[in-house]
Amino acid sequence: MTNPDTIFALSSGRPAAAIAVVRISGPQAGRALQELTGRVPEPRKAALARVRDPQTGDPIDEALALWFPGPRSETGEDVAELQLHGGRAVIAAILRALGTVPGCRMAEAGEFTRRAFANGKLDLTRVEGLADLIAADSEAQRRQALRQLTGALGERAESWRKRLIEAMALIEARIDFSDEADVPEDLVRPALALARELRG
Repeated sequence: MTNPDTIFALSSGRPAAAIAVVRISGPQAGRALQELTGRVPEPRKAALARVRDPQTGDPIDEALALWFPGPRSETGEDVAELQLHGGRAVIAAILRALGTVPGCRMAEAGEFTRRAFANGKLDLTRVEGLADLIAADSEAQRRQALRQLTGALGERAESWRKRLIEAMALIEARIDFSDEADVPEDLVRPALALARELRG
């Protein structure tokens, strides 16, 4: 899936904090990074950069800039990340500056995750696991959410899907080819055994 627009948002906690993380995803992520820092760093390597307002040239902050070209990124799109000082004024200035880059807009709530899902980077069980991990209050909730986020539930569901398809194929073969001599008489028994395994 290709999105025509590029989104950005503060992905760390609310200010004020020591560090703020601003993430940018979409076709103009590289351009945004270029306009704010004067360069696009080597992929997957942090680079110290002076961040400037692209319209006025005024300095905003010094930051670590990271570049993750798609599709090998968290969302499957080109992704840039700026790790800046987490003061309210710094964050307001960087978000304002990003809003001036053509094709860039503020992300809606959950939009980075939605793009990762649409681009096959997360399945639905992992999206739910991510939401559960963010909302986890207890150690048990955290552990369960992490198992879901790392794919344990998705793998189980995929295993069930494969078994159901196999059972369905056996039953359909029995129905469609029951008058053929080379089709075993009882194809339903293995299908029922598979169904019982799933139930138990």
